[in-house]
Amino acid sequence: MKHELVEKNLGLLVVLIVIAISFGGLTQIVPLFFQQETTQPIEGLRPYTALELEGRDIYIREGCVGCHSQMVRPFRSETERYGHYSVAGESVWEHPFLWGSKRTGPDLARVGQRYSDDWHRAHLINPRDVVPESKMPAYPWLQRNTLTGDDTADKLRAMQRLGVPYTDEDIAGAEEMVRGVSEMDALIAYLQHLGTVLSDRR
Repeated sequence: MKHELVEKNLGLLVVLIVIAISFGGLTQIVPLFFQQETTQPIEGLRPYTALELEGRDIYIREGCVGCHSQMVRPFRSETERYGHYSVAGESVWEHPFLWGSKRTGPDLARVGQRYSDDWHRAHLINPRDVVPESKMPAYPWLQRNTLTGDDTADKLRAMQRLGVPYTDEDIAGAEEMVRGVSEMDALIAYLQHLGTVLSDRR
């Protein structure tokens, strides 16, 4: 009788469904806040340099995350192709996360140091020069655009407020580090850092 009452009362049914889903979600999510491997940086992890952080912003601005994921799943086919599967401790200082879900292009979680700076430069200027079957658009303007550094210290300061361990010295030297550097060099610096902490662990 009580079951029939719930089934015939749409409002009550919706409320009970929301409660059930909420409890189920909480039992899976809340414990993660207390597990060290999900809240603490892995050994050897360092914050992005000012130049790498600017490169990351260019990566976001140009929509790279729309075609490239940065998350190696823990399956044999994934780890054989890309390297060690992604772990939460790699991303504790990522704001926002750039895990992505689409792979029009390959996953970039472990791309750091796999190719030379010159390879990346040629690839960004015209991808088909190095990967003939590539569908990736060219980004030649990144070579011409240069960074001013006007907002770089503010970016580091914002990240510091979010818990990224930047020092006052890092913030003070941020503008000088990036001023006059091409956007392409900044993006390459970012790509060359991706996944390097775990790249040799199998």
